[in-house]
Amino acid sequence: MSSHYKTRRGTDRLNALARAAAWSGSVASAASMAVLAYFGRRERKGMAPMNAPSHWLWREESLRERGFTVRHTVAGYLIHHGSSVFWAVPFEYLLLEGPHRPRRIAVLGLTLAAVAAGVDLKLTPKRLTPGFERHLDGSSLAIVYGVFGLALGAAHALRCEQCRSLRKGRHPGC
Repeated sequence: MSSHYKTRRGTDRLNALARAAAWSGSVASAASMAVLAYFGRRERKGMAPMNAPSHWLWREESLRERGFTVRHTVAGYLIHHGSSVFWAVPFEYLLLEGPHRPRRIAVLGLTLAAVAAGVDLKLTPKRLTPGFERHLDGSSLAIVYGVFGLALGAAHALRCEQCRSLRKGRHPGC
């Protein structure tokens, strides 16, 4: 880690972690939402998988909605996005002391996605699950979570590569 990021206070490190998690969580959110859209269309469910997370707010009504609505689709995306950033925090935390090889980053992303799937689908009360598991089969869910994990890793690697190419030193974890 470069001396630029060594601080006596943990504030800079915490800020770096928050920025990294916001970036990788956002990329993973967009990638996994695109896969949800694909499976919704392929399985003739419309936008139901993307609307489903809004069942946190609108209960069963959200799980039945198949079209685009601000109430369901936008709320569903925002909830999904927040959850993605939440899961990106431990991912980026585990990578703070870098640099890491691409394989380690990918394995860590996939491992974290598997943990997220287990927590989301098995340990979380039904009322707070993602909801899209009610519209997709097991193999589709595995792909959604797999893409999520790979996107976390790709976003981390891209951020580190941009940092190197701009010669700005290294971010924590790069």
